[in-house]
Amino acid sequence: MTMRMSGPVSVDAMIDDLRTLVEVESPSRDFDALTASAKAVAGVIESRLGGRAVLVESEAGPHVHWSGGGDPKVLILGHHDTVFPLGTLKRRPFAVKDGHATGPGVFDMLGGLVQAVHGLALLDDRSGVEIVVTCDEEVGSGSSRALIEERALACGAVLVCEGAAEGGALKTGRKGCGTFEVTVTGLASHAGLEPEAGVNALVEASHQVLAVAALGRPGIGTTVTPTVASAGTLNNVVPAEATIAVDVRVETADEQERVEAAFAALAPHLDGAKISVTGAIGRPPMPETASAGLFAVARRLLPGLEGKSVGGGSDGNFTAALGVPTLDGLGAVGGGAHADHEYLVVDAMAERANLVAGLVRAVRSA
Repeated sequence: MTMRMSGPVSVDAMIDDLRTLVEVESPSRDFDALTASAKAVAGVIESRLGGRAVLVESEAGPHVHWSGGGDPKVLILGHHDTVFPLGTLKRRPFAVKDGHATGPGVFDMLGGLVQAVHGLALLDDRSGVEIVVTCDEEVGSGSSRALIEERALACGAVLVCEGAAEGGALKTGRKGCGTFEVTVTGLASHAGLEPEAGVNALVEASHQVLAVAALGRPGIGTTVTPTVASAGTLNNVVPAEATIAVDVRVETADEQERVEAAFAALAPHLDGAKISVTGAIGRPPMPETASAGLFAVARRLLPGLEGKSVGGGSDGNFTAALGVPTLDGLGAVGGGAHADHEYLVVDAMAERANLVAGLVRAVRSA
């Protein structure tokens, strides 16, 4: 079966709704801004799909949950928080020019939300469909993970409307990802009078950076990258404390277990130094097996569609780890996530809305 390349979806209406969402700024951890954003998302959903979009309160802000009724079959998953601070909109207002929509969050991932809602609006029968739009995906999904996992298990299939991969490809696999912080405690002393009386946390941290970096196995997709370090107070004081932040990406559960165990086993090199480690691989890997069935359906609907495994994580990592079939990257075609040049390709919006509608039909009829 080949999906229609366009349909009764209105691109102009999608642009109007996208403008509405972008112009309500929604930086993660800003409770008031996220509350306003959640209300705007709920308003768009209700105006296009009917029914009631419920605000699910949390310590991070409101998540949005909508149901088309009936037995749950498929979950549309997204987030309304963005990485951009308040005031970004004034510097980069929403605009449409030369076939691109620009503004904070158009690609990651407000455009995907709008496309999904308008795709569902093409369906006369919306039973069995649920939408969850969270407010904390960009900061780890601490307050939304339980809700995501509950609804994913109830529905049995998940369509994630994060932005597409390069060239419009769907995201058929994702690495597990997390951040660790290694804290080194030493002992301060005068760097000129008696440096030997101290325990140099910066020197110990240097040993730990090399030990941590050596944990990477890029040949099998494991990257362990020290990213931020700090140490010391004054240039004449042996530093008593140092910290190292480390970004970790893994493709398999075995590698997740190995890396987490290695961080737990880190030991000091200098006498008197102490090491403590916090953090974990918070998003488990999303293997390509989790998306295989849904991706095959997408390819039947839209021949020539490509799939890619990517290094970044999403809430699809959580649902795939539960064994729930999950297909990601169904959102906007564009690029520049988290950057000032972020953009969405307007000409792809109708096609993506129709793809979501076709996948929902297929899942419900399976």
